[in-house]
Amino acid sequence: MHTGLVHSIDFAADGRQEGFLAIPYSIDRSPYYQIKIPFLRVKNGNGPSLLLIAGNHGDEYEGELQLGRLMRRLDPAKISGTVTVIPMANLPAVMAAKRCSPFDGGNLNRAFPGDHSGTPTARMAHFLEHELFPRHEVVFDLHSGGTSMAHLPCTLIERQADAARFDRAVALMRAMCAAHAFIADNGPAAPTSMGAASRAGSIGLSGEFGGGGTVTPSSMAFTAQALDNLLLTLGIVDAPLLQRKMAADKPLLQLLSLSRHSQGIYATRRGWFEPAVELGARVTAGDLAGWYHDLERLDQPEEPLYFAEAGIVISHRLHCDSQSGDCLIQAAEPIEL
Repeated sequence: MHTGLVHSIDFAADGRQEGFLAIPYSIDRSPYYQIKIPFLRVKNGNGPSLLLIAGNHGDEYEGELQLGRLMRRLDPAKISGTVTVIPMANLPAVMAAKRCSPFDGGNLNRAFPGDHSGTPTARMAHFLEHELFPRHEVVFDLHSGGTSMAHLPCTLIERQADAARFDRAVALMRAMCAAHAFIADNGPAAPTSMGAASRAGSIGLSGEFGGGGTVTPSSMAFTAQALDNLLLTLGIVDAPLLQRKMAADKPLLQLLSLSRHSQGIYATRRGWFEPAVELGARVTAGDLAGWYHDLERLDQPEEPLYFAEAGIVISHRLHCDSQSGDCLIQAAEPIEL
């Protein structure tokens, strides 16, 4: 009663199942408390199987809101195969509007492969990697820059040694019709959902769909487009469920790689960051990235910061006030496959 995760999912049953993933967690006001994470599973015969996740970080809202909307629109009679939806995977973080869980400080996207008897975040990671991911051909985990980062809208996959699975991931990523996509190189032991999906034998897809701890019409439209295109490409649905109008033109996809610490600029002391370039800008090594101000020493001029490598600006810090170790800005390398 005090460890693991409890659920009522019948993985073989057709139809619509909805309920909660319950994680027992004793707290001061309620010794037998359960963290209750909503899920939906719709199944109609054999066919492709897709797991959709958001709220891995609590302050990343595009995926949470669009998956909630999708849950209300999914009809098992109108799909082929299986869709499982978890819109708030790190529920305590979502409800606290934080990146990490206020219960245990857990960052779910750094907690894989997890621990069945560990903290709530570790138990959720264990359930995802060992129970849910292996039951789905494709795992799509939706992210954004969260409260502290502005991020270039893009889709994302991990580079993999399995050539066939990597090629399939690239094809599905292209099908989502983003203008930018980047390939991460975190390795087979990565503590992320994409590392976990790879270990579980699933095709892992992700992306950054906005930022700033808010949503905009464009970020919500981009998220809806990616979800609809993935569902259509897999053959699960034959008409879009989220977009009011399908985009007529597909943008040319620019692939990016973010694999070296030298592609970012990191604060080395307390300061206030002012970016000099917009997201999506192409820069070369030595270009001005921004300025670092010291409001505690107004007699000192602001410090110019320069990119160490060429690339496309993919993210920058939104909070002007920065501490040593904070990532201030990143430029990803354009690549071709």
